Amino acid sequence: MNIDSIKNGVVIDHITAGRGMRLYELLGLDALDCPIALIKNVGSKKMGKKDIIKIDAAITLNFDVIGFVDPGVTVNIISDSVITEKRSIDIPETLTNVIYCKNPRCITSVEQELDHIFRLTNRDENVYRCIYCEAKNSQIF
Repeated sequence: MNIDSIKNGVVIDHITAGRGMRLYELLGLDALDCPIALIKNVGSKKMGKKDIIKIDAAITLNFDVIGFVDPGVTVNIISDSVITEKRSIDIPETLTNVIYCKNPRCITSVEQELDHIFRLTNRDENVYRCIYCEAKNSQIF
C-alpha cells in the first residue's frame, strides 16, 4: 500500500490499534475538504500494531480530544515536507464539549448553551466528572 508523503499537514502517529476511527470522528475530520488517510493496524516494533492518521492540510487540532482518546499519541506538524514540530500528547486535565453529561438532572440538560466541562478525577482509570453535577464519565474503548 502506498500513501503519499505530506508536504504541509499533520501526522497523528502511535495511535493504539483500533482507536484511529474514534479519533477521526471526534476530531471532525470527515468535514475537511482535503486528503486524509486513516491507516489501521500498521505493524510497529514498539506497539505491535498501531493506527496512523495523515492529514494533507495545515489545520489546527484539538489536542485535548487526542489526549482523551489515546494519551501518548505523537503529533507531527509537517511544513515543506519536513517535520517542524513533534508533540507527545498527554491526558488533559479538563475537557470542554468533548464528552457530554448523561445525567438528566444536570444543569447542562436544561441550559443548552452551557459548555459541557469535565475534570479529570482519576488519571489511572481515565475517569472524568462533570463540574456541575459530579456525574462520572469513564472512557472505555
